[in-house]
Amino acid sequence: MNNPLDPEEFKRQGYMIVDFLADYYHNIENYSVLSQVDPGYLQKNLPSYAPFGSESIEIILQDIKRHIIPGITHWQSPNFFAFFPSSGSTAGFMGEMLSTGLNTVGFNWLSSPAATELETMVMDWLGQELRLPKEFLFTGHGGGVMLGTTCEAILATLVAARDRMLNLIGRDNIGKLVVYGSDQTHCAVQKAAHIAGFDPNNFRAIKTSRSSSFSLLPQSLLKTIQKDLHSGLVPCYLCATVGTTSTTAIDPVGALCHVAKNYGMWIHVDAAYAGSACICPEFRHLIDGVEDADSFSLNAHKWFLTNLDCCCLWVKDPNSLIKSLSTNPSYLHNNASESKQVVDYKDWQITLSRRFRALKVWLVLRSYGISNLRNFLRSHVEMAKSFEELVKLDKRFEIVVPRNLAMVCFRVIPSVAHGGDANEINRKLLDSMNESGRVYMSHAMVDGMFIIRCAIGATLTQQEHVIIAWKIVQEHANTILNKTAISA
Repeated sequence: MNNPLDPEEFKRQGYMIVDFLADYYHNIENYSVLSQVDPGYLQKNLPSYAPFGSESIEIILQDIKRHIIPGITHWQSPNFFAFFPSSGSTAGFMGEMLSTGLNTVGFNWLSSPAATELETMVMDWLGQELRLPKEFLFTGHGGGVMLGTTCEAILATLVAARDRMLNLIGRDNIGKLVVYGSDQTHCAVQKAAHIAGFDPNNFRAIKTSRSSSFSLLPQSLLKTIQKDLHSGLVPCYLCATVGTTSTTAIDPVGALCHVAKNYGMWIHVDAAYAGSACICPEFRHLIDGVEDADSFSLNAHKWFLTNLDCCCLWVKDPNSLIKSLSTNPSYLHNNASESKQVVDYKDWQITLSRRFRALKVWLVLRSYGISNLRNFLRSHVEMAKSFEELVKLDKRFEIVVPRNLAMVCFRVIPSVAHGGDANEINRKLLDSMNESGRVYMSHAMVDGMFIIRCAIGATLTQQEHVIIAWKIVQEHANTILNKTAISA
């Protein structure tokens, strides 16, 4: 075997991969957005054992084209409108390439000083653009960390909240601690509570309703807390969401904090999707009240041109994380850490090892600048407005909840279902569109309604793709509703 990191061979193969990806992006609209393969397809096409000898990159790339690409759901397609976006960019990719190429393992400052210091600086940069209170920034004795996903951010803050409360009431009282969210809160909170040792019966998914656009109401939170106190339980953690997965509902952060802080709860604001938009002055009000929260997070890999993965978490009291998550084995002892003059990010997260994610966000911020990033976000919001207006023009459909940012929730209304089940008709409509391969949207069930979600945010999406997407919706609705009418 030749040197596995020979610089010349690295360059040769690197150019080939870049050319391959450039061609992929150039031709991405030719692929079915949603992969159309059957389960187990890959086992039928690849050997059941690893090769004993080496194979050339040319042969491997042929297999990628022949067998892997058909099994890819194309998240970067301009016709991808499902879930939330996973936006990428040239700068994000180059940052990822640099991070992977340098291949640092920056668990503490000494293991790669630049990785730690760039991360602290970039987190303060981004925090300033979000107009986060100074208490969340390193310059204000708070600070930020880049994790993989919001799931990690929620688990880390939940563990810190647990320990903070148990230090007050005694560790044998963990069974009394209660975690609060709404029935629209991301499932990661309930999963994190389970991992962190909370009683599964002490997770509160407080009911929301269409009349409040599925936001968590402060009075509902207060009522639930008071009931738990009467039962001898201890409120511990609240997750308020800015941009829920199902409908992009906006929880009233300030009003919820006003309730929760009276009980000494840790308040986390999950703005995984919507947080990026808050660099735009006209959207900053969505996180008003964050000054009373303990932590705040967003996913830069959703809507900030930063390739997966990168979740940005800010905390007012880093020591709460450090007390709960720090490890200090002798083999990691060093003068810099013991001086208390540096940040050791291993103590801000669940894992020990960590990637140099700051390079990606740094390149994105520098390559595009705040002005262009704002316009990128605004362009998707404007496209969503136009899609919403197209839906409103067709009286067979309704907008289920008022649009927030760049996602539109809609459905075929029951009155045109010709006596059929409205949920089943909308399910068939969505399946029909997605199976066509021309667009990909996803769904949610809220208040007993099956709704279709059109989330606009792919980097390559333009107004023309949005217009075509609506025409595809109408085409498939025509076919399904005509069949329903005939069978009725």
